[in-house]
Amino acid sequence: MRVTPREQLELWIGRPELDAGLRAELESLREGAEADPDGPEAAETNDRFYRDLEFGTGGMRGVLGAGSNRMNVHTVRRITQGFADFINAGRAAGGAAPSVAIGYDNREKSDLFAFETACVLLANGIDVHIYPTLMPTPALSFAVRSLGCRAGVMITASHNTKEYNGYKVYDAEGEQSLPDESEAIAARISVLDMFDGVRSIAGLFGGSFSEKLAGAAAGGPYAPERGSARLKLISSETVDAYMAAVLALSMGRRDFSRLSLVYTPLNGTGNIPVRRALGEIALARVHVVPEQTEPDGGFPTCPYPNPEKREALALGLALCEKLREGGEPPDLLIATDPDCDRVGVAAFDGEGYRQLTGNETGVLLLDFICRMRIRNGTMPKAPVAVKTIVSSPMASVIAAAYGVEMLNVLTGFKFIGEQISLLEKKGEAGRYIFGFEESCGYMSGAHVRDKDAVNACVLIAELAAECKDAGLTVAGRLDELYRRHGFYESSLLEFAMEGETGMERLSRVMGRLRKGGADGVFSRPVAELSDYLSSRRLLARSGAEEAIGLPRSDVLEYVFDSGSSVIARPSGTEPKLKVYLAATGDTREAAAEETEGLRSEVRRIIDSIE
Repeated sequence: MRVTPREQLELWIGRPELDAGLRAELESLREGAEADPDGPEAAETNDRFYRDLEFGTGGMRGVLGAGSNRMNVHTVRRITQGFADFINAGRAAGGAAPSVAIGYDNREKSDLFAFETACVLLANGIDVHIYPTLMPTPALSFAVRSLGCRAGVMITASHNTKEYNGYKVYDAEGEQSLPDESEAIAARISVLDMFDGVRSIAGLFGGSFSEKLAGAAAGGPYAPERGSARLKLISSETVDAYMAAVLALSMGRRDFSRLSLVYTPLNGTGNIPVRRALGEIALARVHVVPEQTEPDGGFPTCPYPNPEKREALALGLALCEKLREGGEPPDLLIATDPDCDRVGVAAFDGEGYRQLTGNETGVLLLDFICRMRIRNGTMPKAPVAVKTIVSSPMASVIAAAYGVEMLNVLTGFKFIGEQISLLEKKGEAGRYIFGFEESCGYMSGAHVRDKDAVNACVLIAELAAECKDAGLTVAGRLDELYRRHGFYESSLLEFAMEGETGMERLSRVMGRLRKGGADGVFSRPVAELSDYLSSRRLLARSGAEEAIGLPRSDVLEYVFDSGSSVIARPSGTEPKLKVYLAATGDTREAAAEETEGLRSEVRRIIDSIE
């Protein structure tokens, strides 16, 4: 019999080991729900307990708070126990203890969740390497490979609002777990009781985070039946090695005397590594947004710290304008998200600051890397670039112009990392030159297997300096690419679908779109319909079908006779439907008109599905 949300609440309150703060939260909810069974507290109780917070291909991400559908110490312990069971199931008898690297960002409770993760792993006989300070997500990916770990965990909710935190799992290659592994981990988690199914040594340690780390590093063994599990602090040498790997991907420029930029870490982890990297390439004129310099999980000046959104760039743009009024307009604004794996860009175009989309920055960097590698004589034989299926088709056109093979993969940078790993296994990692996704994620080397904003910031600065030498702005270089390769416009529509009713509607929307087929959804002729869930592509004109050849995923892609396209998929990290629009035209106006027509039709279709 299914336990109701209200019964779940009572079960949680009845557990003696329940965190005191979470208990107070739930008791307040109970009191409100009893006073008004139809009121907001009753609805909140349902949302907190109608399901367990899901572990999927993006790990686990959720709102902070008490309940099985929230991020808290108990849901973190449970997911870690399932992860530990998965690791130990593949452990060779009598072999060395596996190890896991752990990193965390500046969000509320990130350091607590990192320590709780470590304590469950240690209790299960798994060694832990943990960063003693805040570090970007790519540095965690680097540590997994550098330290020879079996896996990694990064505590972050990336660019979500301050109410969220999350838990990303990495495999031995330093890439986020691929679908098969994620499903196997999820299966282990699903059979565990939230409280009784978990082993942890967290209760052995008290004090501040640094004191707990010191105590755990000095202690052990924690799991005698599995031998000595130990916690080790990741040293500064690993950080230095990561920074050296980033700088090794520089295109070699060292004269930045004419370049000026504004940088904001959006109160996240990027401040130290990005400024260090820019300093080491001798870029001196870097103005940092003072209100957003220090780490702050409350994000007081930027409620939605997503560098894709212009609102997140507001203070940076204001500083650009202030410097411009003083007679020294910066060439660029760059902004990194809280865990420093994405970077947003606004470029001075002679009149103001033009925000570049993730696709525009991606094609600029691809073109720049190709040109510089050819100029420097470092272009490999049979070069390879990788992009996600929702990223601009313009990248494929540019790649072809340079003789670069473009691979298309599912949404998620782990699939780009997977392609690098496949090349590496063939001894061909050097063929990889660049990968990107439209959501402002970029990476130009095999040093990590996730997007890397530190790497991207160096390349963007070098691109801007090269443009200035040529008498162009970065925006001007982009316009030049459009004139050469055609005008491409891409945009994203997001439809929030929160809570239990939102999840149900999201399922209905995708089901209705899927049922509509090639003729029953859009008014315009569909040339191709690709259903990545069934892994089949329908060629509408001939009626023929072909295999897609990518892992199955809940994604639908419509390609129209005009060449424009629409891709719909549920977000893997937020309760929303994402719809990606792409159009091309002989002029900017024609591409924009086509995009606006698609936008209007998509809104009408989605709004009509209740």
